[in-house]
Amino acid sequence: MSADTVGDDLYSDNPKPRALHVRLIAMMLLEFFVPGTFVATMGLVLATNDLSSIIGFSYTLAAVAAIVSPMFLGALGDRLLQTQHVLGLSHIVGGVLLLFIPAAVHAGNALVVLLLIFVYKIFYQPTVGLSNAIAFRHLGRGSRMFPYIRVFGTLGWVLAGLTIGWMGLSASTGAFLVTAIGSFVIGVYAFTLPATRPEGIAKRFSWADLVGARAFVLLRQRSFLVFMICAVLTSISLGTYNSYASPYLGALGIENVAGVLSIGQMSEVIFILTIPFVLKRFGMKYTLLCGMALWAVRFLLLGVAASTENWVAVVAVGLHGICNDFFIIVGAMFIDRVAPRELQAQAQSMLILVIQGIGASIGSLVAGTIYNATIGGNPQAAAADWWPVWIFPIAAAVITTALWTMFFHQRGVPEGGRAC
Repeated sequence: MSADTVGDDLYSDNPKPRALHVRLIAMMLLEFFVPGTFVATMGLVLATNDLSSIIGFSYTLAAVAAIVSPMFLGALGDRLLQTQHVLGLSHIVGGVLLLFIPAAVHAGNALVVLLLIFVYKIFYQPTVGLSNAIAFRHLGRGSRMFPYIRVFGTLGWVLAGLTIGWMGLSASTGAFLVTAIGSFVIGVYAFTLPATRPEGIAKRFSWADLVGARAFVLLRQRSFLVFMICAVLTSISLGTYNSYASPYLGALGIENVAGVLSIGQMSEVIFILTIPFVLKRFGMKYTLLCGMALWAVRFLLLGVAASTENWVAVVAVGLHGICNDFFIIVGAMFIDRVAPRELQAQAQSMLILVIQGIGASIGSLVAGTIYNATIGGNPQAAAADWWPVWIFPIAAAVITTALWTMFFHQRGVPEGGRAC
């Protein structure tokens, strides 16, 4: 049987392919519904409640959490606990923490808000990598089904954004309560997913397993190392966008910011479906290059929108599909191709660490510093004054494009399975 239609032969209790796909689709939809309810508009919520000075810090701490936790929980999914159980427990604990954030925001207690966001993200950040690991394990190595399963995660994010916009919660702390409900739902659902037993359960315990350090051996592969370096640089743009896109759209006078931002996720749906065809036509190198390079174009358009029309900013939001899909989704497929099975969960968690942790923390921290020095400290600041915030990610995207073009080689990266 084809790896595209059935899961791993090691799992005799796997359901039939069609039922498996439905279960994985539900997992992805719920997994991305959760962050879709507040990540894109958290900056607007904080600004509305007189906490604009901590916008950059809040996204930076979220990114630091991505550095602290994914490798540890990824190791649990590889060696100690069944991966779906780690996924479920992480979401349930996160849901409890979310319930306390609205009161802290209304009290204006910036320190408590930052602490709650940080601890919540410690539990949430690893779940994307864990979800990817579960999907790849049961779909089979090198499966071409993954983009079609993953597209429902994007639909979940779109649904979340439209829901928050429809409920009028784009700038409200009520969004955190919706997030908590979503976290509890997927937390419980995760325990019903097919058993994903640890690959390394029979191996001797090592502290390297506990901290996820074994995945670092993959950095010896040139293609993997170059990819990780460029992933850090690209996620600087992602961190900047996540932190300041919503308050910037608000500065442009756009209403229903959550609904407008969901256009980006709608475009993801379209471009995810093109991934198999684009990979076949252009290969891994140029597909990833497109996802990296277009970040510069997005920020240029955002800057231009301040002196032209708001629809230019909407176009920039719409480019989210290419920038995200051809970078993050194809990146996860790249990891699946080069990482051995016993390191899959750790390797996927490493990708999340690099994207949502190291790079995003740099992006949100530097952008936050620039914002506080130019926009945050100037009550009369207009949208046209945001250019200093956008220059930084534009430069990062240009540097990334040059590094990727010069140093990444397609050879050694197979069309399916592990690299030689």
